[in-house]
Amino acid sequence: MFEVPMAAVSLLDRDRQWFKQADGLDLDGSVPRAQTVCQATIVRGYQHPEDPALILEDTWESAFCELPAITAEGGIRFYAGYPLYGPGGHPVGTFCIYDTKPRHLSAAQREALGELAEWAQREMQSSDDLQRAATVQRQLLPSALGDLPGYRVCALCLPAFAVGGDFYDHYPVHDGMVFTVADVMGKGLGAAILTATVRSALRGATRAVDQAGTGDLAEAVNTTYVQIQDDLDSTESFVTLFHLKLRTDDGAVHYIDAGHGFAAVVRHGGGVQPLNSDGLPLGILPDDRWTCRDVQLQPGDTLVVASDGVLDLITDGDDIDAAVAFMARYSDPEELCAQARELQKRQPPLDDITLVAIRREVTS
Repeated sequence: MFEVPMAAVSLLDRDRQWFKQADGLDLDGSVPRAQTVCQATIVRGYQHPEDPALILEDTWESAFCELPAITAEGGIRFYAGYPLYGPGGHPVGTFCIYDTKPRHLSAAQREALGELAEWAQREMQSSDDLQRAATVQRQLLPSALGDLPGYRVCALCLPAFAVGGDFYDHYPVHDGMVFTVADVMGKGLGAAILTATVRSALRGATRAVDQAGTGDLAEAVNTTYVQIQDDLDSTESFVTLFHLKLRTDDGAVHYIDAGHGFAAVVRHGGGVQPLNSDGLPLGILPDDRWTCRDVQLQPGDTLVVASDGVLDLITDGDDIDAAVAFMARYSDPEELCAQARELQKRQPPLDDITLVAIRREVTS
């Protein structure tokens, strides 16, 4: 657009200028602020907010003619910088173009400089928003489950992007522990917002039925759907859900599978029992209801619940049998999660990956 050999996006603190992107410049990441022209661009952003661009058509004829970047062989002879503003409205960085010879910008190019700077600023703000959202989403995941006598549990949630539509949850109830794996349709920030809604509604409903003394998982899920149905309708979304209660004294598991379809018990003897269900996801039918099923964890058995991102990780995305066989090879929860993380490092996933493994220990 400008036919210049160098361009940069940078942030400035009190002492240094940090280059977040630099093309055509041989830089080690930062330079002292006092040796930069961009410090003047920041000042101009305060003094002339209506026209904040600083343009030096020939730097040798400017107040910065003795800066190292200008006096060096092949140094900067032309500079055009536009301030970038932080969330509080203060200039915190610059978008700049440079040339090794004097030049002039037309009115159209000056306008384009401002438009590109605004684009860079939006990208930086969007990235910051996503990072903040990712931090909040990680904080909403439960802490690693500590001592659960007679059991070992491992869980992971690996978003395909900065934030995702998967989540897992666990918390105690009066006679055991509740575990949830859910997948909201979609990826990114929109799905992440809905996951927080689903998590909060399901937690509240489950704890309410527990305090009422019924402990009815079906009632909890059905109540949750009533609460979030309007949100799912207005966003044209749906949620697959595997919600279970483990009675810790005897290994009895009561569960609801709302269209999730990817859970199995790896038996101590080596067999695998898929936990099939014909329940639909939340948000498909307006008057749908879900019922509870049961399975028994014997000593040495491992219950594994995963999101469909695991299918992409292990197979071509369709072969459930191969994914179940993979889980059966690693009945130890920590080892299973470690293997999933290793695969994710080798092959960045196209979908969020969530996995919860619960092993009932063999007691002597």
